[in-house]
Amino acid sequence: MNESWVTVVGNAATRPDFWETAAGVAVARFRLAATVRRWDRGRDAWADAYTSFYTVWTWRSLAANVAGSVSLGEPLVVHGTLRVREREWERGRPLQGDGEREGGGAGAPPAPGGDPGGGAHQPRRWVTAEIDALAVGHDLTRGTSAFRRVSQAKPLLNTPTRATSP
Repeated sequence: MNESWVTVVGNAATRPDFWETAAGVAVARFRLAATVRRWDRGRDAWADAYTSFYTVWTWRSLAANVAGSVSLGEPLVVHGTLRVREREWERGRPLQGDGEREGGGAGAPPAPGGDPGGGAHQPRRWVTAEIDALAVGHDLTRGTSAFRRVSQAKPLLNTPTRATSP
């Protein structure tokens, strides 16, 4: 496998969107903003440089936990596989190879700088960086967090009775 594993530290740029697929698999998606900071010797202070934005995809129990734990603006650490994809959009609809995850079609947003209306435009192309997250957590260098373990309800296979218990 030649996947690119990354760990990105940043802030939640959007609230997580949560839904379940037709097969019942939980999915959550949010945007992560990671701003590079540089030491400015002239001002003797830290200064913000550029900001990179990532779409973070989470699945199953991680998706449910992200939806219940992450809020807009919170500092996060995200670990997962990086996927960089070229997108193409024409008049409010994705072209071939796009919209695989979102389902494509009318519910998808227009391309950045695109015209959602009926103007005569050339197809828009841009590059998007996505992370399929394996782990998401709060960045504890910038605050505190209280962990709550989520327990899944599991049926008891062996229910102890007075006859089998000492």
